[in-house]
Amino acid sequence: MPDDSPPAPDPLLRGIAERIRARREAAGQSRKALALHAAVSERYLAQLEGGTGNASIQVLARIADALEVPLTQLIAEPDPLIGRLSGASAAERAEVARILEPGAGRGGRIALTGLRGAGKSTLGPMLAKTLGLPFRELNGVIAQDAGIPAGEVMALYGEAAYRRRERAALESLADGPPMVLAAAGGMVAEPDTYELLLNRFLTVWLRASPEEHMARVRAQGDDRPMRGNPQAMDELRAILAARAPAYARARLTLDTSGTTPDASRNALMKDLQPLLDDGSRVMGSFRAPET
Repeated sequence: MPDDSPPAPDPLLRGIAERIRARREAAGQSRKALALHAAVSERYLAQLEGGTGNASIQVLARIADALEVPLTQLIAEPDPLIGRLSGASAAERAEVARILEPGAGRGGRIALTGLRGAGKSTLGPMLAKTLGLPFRELNGVIAQDAGIPAGEVMALYGEAAYRRRERAALESLADGPPMVLAAAGGMVAEPDTYELLLNRFLTVWLRASPEEHMARVRAQGDDRPMRGNPQAMDELRAILAARAPAYARARLTLDTSGTTPDASRNALMKDLQPLLDDGSRVMGSFRAPET
């Protein structure tokens, strides 16, 4: 009796299907949105994700471009570690693949993120000087493009306008030369923009205790967080707790609580050195002072 059951999906197509689906879910895109961006039909994309589509290189290239990943990440087998994460979600597997992918140094572009008071504006210039790189603050790029301070963009035009300019400013730097960038801590509230930061920059989360965050902001001469608001510290703790999962997606985490700027710089350099040595032309020799 003939076997009328459908043939098993080709292993190569099945692997491509799983990687497309995982990348799409990690990017938070619907199948319809990805199909529109990649200029393919939603039905065809469904077949690809089901492992039955006849995937051409041209179509896969358009899908990779729409997902903002190299084509090789859709075609090549992932690191064996990824295959052992059978209990992880598609988004979690895609996140591990992003961290382990070749070129994790992101072209020598380093971004510091975290709440105000974590040390971005202090540690950023020190790190840039050590590496021989320019230091940029994303709010400064926004201000330069808008012709007014970034805070006035927010005050005059609202948060939505500020976020659009923030995205445009980041895009203007994302494929540029090596640098150290201080990103606004609120960027994590915009998933697409934050994903761009993670993918194009070697991102470092500078974290500190709520008390130290508040003390540093006040030391800068800004007492607005506490003025007339007895719940300010509780609110700060709540913000930190809510944003911690997103901040933790950064490639590195550095706790700056109770340390000097020099000690924080030295600790960060030790973590950065092996990541940048492989693909970066910006690293010089660095040795932390003996303590």
